Amino acid sequence: MKASVLIVEDGYEYIDRANQWLADDFEFTRAGSGREAIMLLKETPFELIYLDMNFNRTDAELLLGPYEEIAERFGGDKEQAIEFLYRHQGLYILAAIREAGVQQPALISYDFSAEPKRWQHLKAKYDPIHYLSDNVGPDQIRTALTSLLSPTG
Repeated sequence: MKASVLIVEDGYEYIDRANQWLADDFEFTRAGSGREAIMLLKETPFELIYLDMNFNRTDAELLLGPYEEIAERFGGDKEQAIEFLYRHQGLYILAAIREAGVQQPALISYDFSAEPKRWQHLKAKYDPIHYLSDNVGPDQIRTALTSLLSPTG
């Protein structure tokens, strides 16, 4: 039986590549926003979550995260706050998913190798998680997803 994976992205690149490259091993469903992801996760027991980090094609009103708090950090600049939310939306979605009680393993499409402290903080808070950069191929994605399925993920 194929493992079920929820892909959360604002485009269709991940779902298209996943279906092209990995459909023999996994069954993929797409959510286009954090709200849609949470709704789908409540309805379907997906085994894995695959998250895009940047949601710059999403309508601003669909973004998750503490908008007012972020705007304050940018001196009240609402445009900067929205840009910040776009660039980090995957993590706000992951936080909302965990707050909703969903603990399935998550794969984040982002390269945290230059941010080891940030990654360690995220692992401590949201594990089981793993990350891959955007430019990886099917073998790396398959390996990461398979690793997250194992008990020692």
